[in-house]
Amino acid sequence: MGESARGVRGETYHWGDSATPAKCNSRESGIGSTTPVSRYHSGVSPYGVYDLCGSTWEWCSTRSEPGRYELKAGAWTSPFPRAIPAVFNDASADMLDDDTGFRCAASASSIKALQLAVPVQPPVVGDAL
Repeated sequence: MGESARGVRGETYHWGDSATPAKCNSRESGIGSTTPVSRYHSGVSPYGVYDLCGSTWEWCSTRSEPGRYELKAGAWTSPFPRAIPAVFNDASADMLDDDTGFRCAASASSIKALQLAVPVQPPVVGDAL
């Protein structure tokens, strides 16, 4: 998550240093489950990335110790102070939970190369989506 989650100046949150639970889906929202990615427009990063805090813990590829991996971002089950991007959390590699997921990310150049290699065709009117 790095700079995307800490903003362009390395602040606590990507929106700044202000603790604002209304900008993400943490326990304080009272929703009690995940939400659509685009729900929290005021919490979007300067790079256009949504849900860098709250909604689901993001499973990272970084091992904290053998058999354990880092988690980032807090979740809908977490109190807001756990949604700070720099807060450490980890989990066992065999952990199963309903508040943990992962984010697929790629560099802009990789995405552009994929778009050029496999152009997306718009659906034809009348086709089933």
